[in-house]
Amino acid sequence: MRKLFARLSAQLFTLCAGLLLGLAAQAAQTTATQVEIKTSQGTVVAELYGDKAPRTVENFLKYSKDGFYNGTIFHRVINGFMIQGGGFVPGMKEKKTRAPIRNEAQRAMSAGLRNEAGTLAMARTQDPHSAAAQFFINLADNRNLDYPSFDGWGYAVFGKVVSGMDVIQKIAQVPTGNAGMHQNVPLTPVVIESITVLSAKESK
Repeated sequence: MRKLFARLSAQLFTLCAGLLLGLAAQAAQTTATQVEIKTSQGTVVAELYGDKAPRTVENFLKYSKDGFYNGTIFHRVINGFMIQGGGFVPGMKEKKTRAPIRNEAQRAMSAGLRNEAGTLAMARTQDPHSAAAQFFINLADNRNLDYPSFDGWGYAVFGKVVSGMDVIQKIAQVPTGNAGMHQNVPLTPVVIESITVLSAKESK
């Protein structure tokens, strides 16, 4: 009887250990929401990391679902650095946004997100908590923008391009000039036609 009990206990332990390992493997995977960014230069797909930058992703998705980005432009393009958009329409007319969000750069970096080529991050002013709708896509590894950066805060990364990086590089090479007080403005507007939320995907 004791041998039978010991054998059953060992089998139960093995079963529980297997279940725990399976749960651990599932925990290592995160569900990343994907968005389709249609531009006048082509289509890009990016995945957003809501588990690593929840406030930032929620904010971006809210603007996307509201159709806020439709018809806005990439108004600042610096080849070899980044492209920035989501706040102006053609003619450099700025759109009114909701209240800004708190900077999540420290949390995002602690979770492994860096300002690497192809990543999406929130644009802001010198005020670290001024990010609203504008975002940028890194064209290079801009580690100087990571937390704590030069101002003690950095720029919060919240997603990454998974398809269409060739489109991003195409945008990076458009001719630019000045528009009033704004520099590095594409001479021909690069329009964000729409940002559509797609189904979530498993990401490790």
